[in-house]
Amino acid sequence: MATETYRPPSTRIPSARQSDLTARARASAEVAGAHVVAVDADARFPGEAFAELRKQRLLGIQVPQALDGEGATIAEIADVCYILGQSCSSTALIYAMHQIKMACMVRHFKNNAAHEQILRRIVAEQLLMASSTTEGQAGGNVRSSEAAVEHDGAHVTLERKATVISYAMEADGIVTTARRAAGAPGNDQVLLVLLKSDYTLEKLQSWDTLGMRGTHSEGFTLRARAAAGQILPEPYEKIHAQTMVPFAHLLWGSVWAGIAAAAAAKAQAFVRHVVRQSNGQTPPGAAHFTQAVSTLRMLRGVLATGLRSYEAIMSDEKAISSLEFQAMITLTKVQVSELAVTTVLTALRACGLSGYRNDTEFTIGRLLRDVLSAPIMISNDRILTNLATTSLMTPLPSTISG
Repeated sequence: MATETYRPPSTRIPSARQSDLTARARASAEVAGAHVVAVDADARFPGEAFAELRKQRLLGIQVPQALDGEGATIAEIADVCYILGQSCSSTALIYAMHQIKMACMVRHFKNNAAHEQILRRIVAEQLLMASSTTEGQAGGNVRSSEAAVEHDGAHVTLERKATVISYAMEADGIVTTARRAAGAPGNDQVLLVLLKSDYTLEKLQSWDTLGMRGTHSEGFTLRARAAAGQILPEPYEKIHAQTMVPFAHLLWGSVWAGIAAAAAAKAQAFVRHVVRQSNGQTPPGAAHFTQAVSTLRMLRGVLATGLRSYEAIMSDEKAISSLEFQAMITLTKVQVSELAVTTVLTALRACGLSGYRNDTEFTIGRLLRDVLSAPIMISNDRILTNLATTSLMTPLPSTISG
């Protein structure tokens, strides 16, 4: 009589596709980890990692199967980000930013022929797409653009001073916001998909930061001329609420969770090392390791809840645009970023001086520097201030279950 393997009720049985994606992500993470020290020290693009990501054909996985992709879900992509985040923060964040732009294209191209062709090229050539959503005086306000697209027959032109375009020089294309027309208000925006032959870049500022040094998030003047059909047919206001915000917060969060998991793993290795060296005596830092594991579980739980909530309503425009969902998904970013920082700091305390030093196998330094970017990327203070009015208008739950 055949016996069944017991699995706890909460254990998810991975599909064959998910197992395949996991194996490919781990192969890429192994290469990323081998070069992470040099990427951080030299503040350089993780070229070796992206060569492997291309080899594993992980850049086009979100493109629908009908357009030669794999139709990967956001949960599957989040797992790839989590795996990469445990090896190289910059690699993982660049991959997440690429997939956020892919989501905007995939979910909003509306069978436009020009965008179908671009999506097929991204799969065939494993193109890396960058993002340009901030400029000039608007700073981090991605819902306001200064530069406008100008129509020139069948083409459009654009010149914008982008305060940040991560990995711009290494990207194969840029997806940028812009005002719909010269006379349009700043929040009447479109999303324009550009390939490398469509634009030039003039560097405005460099990138020398505490962490996430390999993302190369430099400032540029972007000058573009492209076919008018390369503007996504739906307004950016809709793309932003339905896709950009949820994908950004959930995929960034998965990267930060990966960083936190890497720190917790170092703390675990340190505590085990000390126990072996001291004839089984538990070090004082073990209590901090326990706390790091606890906050990591909370972090993963918040992300899992956010992913399930979004996947349940992805095709419901009204539900996605509701104040309740928008507040929830935006606050998810705040919660996840703060929990990630707490986890890494607690792991540092578990490792003590061995974690504080840069020359030990238990060093937490790079992980801490990288994760400190989490509350700053779209400032948590800005988010909480902007949500104050919405929070006042949203009913508080009357029961534990909601």
